[in-house]
Amino acid sequence: MIALDGIRYAWPDAPPVLDGVSLAVKEGERLVLLGANGSGKSTLLKLMNGLVAPQAGSFSYCGEAVSPARLKSGAFARRFRSEVVLLFQHPEAMLFNPTVRDEIAYGPRQLGFADAADRAERWAAALGLTPLLDAQPFSLSGGQKQKVALAAILALDPRVLLLDEPSASLDPRASGWLIDYLLDCGQTVVTSTHNLSMAAELGERAVVLGEGGRLLYDGPLADALRDRALMESANLVHRHRHRHDGVVHAHTHSHDWESSR
Repeated sequence: MIALDGIRYAWPDAPPVLDGVSLAVKEGERLVLLGANGSGKSTLLKLMNGLVAPQAGSFSYCGEAVSPARLKSGAFARRFRSEVVLLFQHPEAMLFNPTVRDEIAYGPRQLGFADAADRAERWAAALGLTPLLDAQPFSLSGGQKQKVALAAILALDPRVLLLDEPSASLDPRASGWLIDYLLDCGQTVVTSTHNLSMAAELGERAVVLGEGGRLLYDGPLADALRDRALMESANLVHRHRHRHDGVVHAHTHSHDWESSR
């Protein structure tokens, strides 16, 4: 469904944030992107969503090449934008409508769906946002904003969900709802995280990115999580000393913090 071959990308006057990344994602697959801050996870998701274009290599969707020119207009652009959606880690980047109702309905209206209002009501109810439908998005809490952004992309009934640290602002109940939804939705899901305790709930296959956006691993998620050397090389665990009962010793630790770029 998604094919990346030899992808390279660098922001201006900076070293590569992705360097020679090749991977394929099958329809219905749940893939987890693991990597520390700055490893290129967010950039890779933006590239899969067509928001940035690779400076080298190629990207195709359902066997068709994806390029900035093809995404400007036409049937392919409309199909791609309705089928491939991205949830940003920071929801403020996605919210700009006057009300929550308008925010959720915006995408379906832009794509000409006649039932845009019904979709907004349905997904607001699913995420517990019905009492907030007429509220201003910028006035909401961080977790509420994340729910609105999530409802806005799910309202398109997409085929591919690209999720960047989706639980970063969600409370435990909303995180549980999201995990349950992803287990049963049948959509193709690519989720980035460096929360190792949650990663196992998000998919079966892992792609691990290291420093400079290099692909360190592509395979079963369970195997990756058991490989402490791999996790250490990806800066997802670290080694430091502890003192217990007067005895000093060192071992590796993982810390499940929720922030990345």
